[in-house]
Amino acid sequence: MALNSPEARDLAHHLHSFTHLPSLERDGPLVLERGEGIYVRDTHGKRYLESVSGLWNVVAGFSEPRLVQAAHAAMSAMPAYHTFFGRTALTPITLAEKLVEIAPMEVAKVYFVNSGSEANDTAIKMLWMMGIGAGAPERRTLVSRSMAYHGTTVAACSLNGKPYIGAFGLPLPEVRYVEAPHYWRNAHPGESEAAYVDRLAGELEALIEAEGAETIAGFFAEPVMGAGGAVPPPAGYFPRIQAILNRYGIPLVADEVVTGLGRTGNLWGAETYGFVPDILVTSKALTSGYYPMAAVLLSPEMDRRLRHAADAYDEFPHGFTTGGSPVAAAVALETIALITEPGGLLDNVRAVSPALEAALQEFGDHPLVGEVRCVGLLGALEIVADRAGKRPFDPAHEIGERIVQVAYARGLITRPIGDAVIVAPPFTITEAQIGELMGTLRAVLDEIADTAAREGMGATPVAASAE
Repeated sequence: MALNSPEARDLAHHLHSFTHLPSLERDGPLVLERGEGIYVRDTHGKRYLESVSGLWNVVAGFSEPRLVQAAHAAMSAMPAYHTFFGRTALTPITLAEKLVEIAPMEVAKVYFVNSGSEANDTAIKMLWMMGIGAGAPERRTLVSRSMAYHGTTVAACSLNGKPYIGAFGLPLPEVRYVEAPHYWRNAHPGESEAAYVDRLAGELEALIEAEGAETIAGFFAEPVMGAGGAVPPPAGYFPRIQAILNRYGIPLVADEVVTGLGRTGNLWGAETYGFVPDILVTSKALTSGYYPMAAVLLSPEMDRRLRHAADAYDEFPHGFTTGGSPVAAAVALETIALITEPGGLLDNVRAVSPALEAALQEFGDHPLVGEVRCVGLLGALEIVADRAGKRPFDPAHEIGERIVQVAYARGLITRPIGDAVIVAPPFTITEAQIGELMGTLRAVLDEIADTAAREGMGATPVAASAE
């Protein structure tokens, strides 16, 4: 890195999120300066295919003029305002109406924040406030799942079923976890998918009985576990879970930050997996990542309980200065139009997702791939050192970082999460571009497999596997 280069300046003063710091110090950052559809270019002019839409969010691609124009027009008319004290700009009102119209459940009110983390944190505070307002202050327990991801604020991070949250002294004492619904990884030997769902349902019911339903504020779940490795649920999982929650009067909070607005091939993951949320949170695709925004959608019953709780204070005592930004709302409205209009992005997701799934399934016999997962434009390849034993690589081998660097060299931005490589391209991708993405990814994994075998990491080389 040249002195005073963007990379050197970054290393000198910029702290990165969720970044393997030794690799960053060794390899330096990737600094980008231009986007072109599903591609981005770095400061040296090299082009990369962005296979994970930034952070799942840039669904309209990196150069959508309609979103730029929407932001410019909103900036020119009303660049900033808030939603405190009964005041607001016009565009958040219109956006709330649109979200009520397209939601997968009956919605009474929409509350705007800036991120998925804030949205989940807000949902937690709403649930706790409802309990206090109903004369049940003990209703505070939050049920999440192992390997879940719900954000980085203190309360939302506590819902993350990940070991790293111990770095912050989390989770909060109110949080409990049930098993992640990952059939390939967690099913017992010989256990059918239906029997596995039975077991998970029984685990949830046992937890509710042990804790006492009257102490549980809500159950939080992503329709597809995003940062848990792009893991879709087994067939029938959500209807079984919702039936149990309904029987005990426990609200179901759908975290649609990743899946919302088209990623699974339907507008909402709740539609894909057949359940009706009590509260829904959405963010990433809401503005295609062009402007920070998220929303919390409340069913009529959740709104009724919250309003009753607020009576004691004559207000809802919560808020963020830039939540409900008029510019963010304008960008969100245009993004929703791009997604939902005839011939729009959702139609393209439905048209090209079979090609993505077919291409991913071709990795089923690759020596590094233990499982292939896909729904809509969201897929994953589970990376293993031993296919038969489902054994992952030793973390000391840093296999994820190796994949990232080899992919960079070949002009591909990908994202390993744990033991999986994620594929979540922009909704604008074409079948030809899917072929380009998959061809490059195969070359990357072939190179990694050969290197792993040569260095004695326990993997089978591609050539030997082909025999």
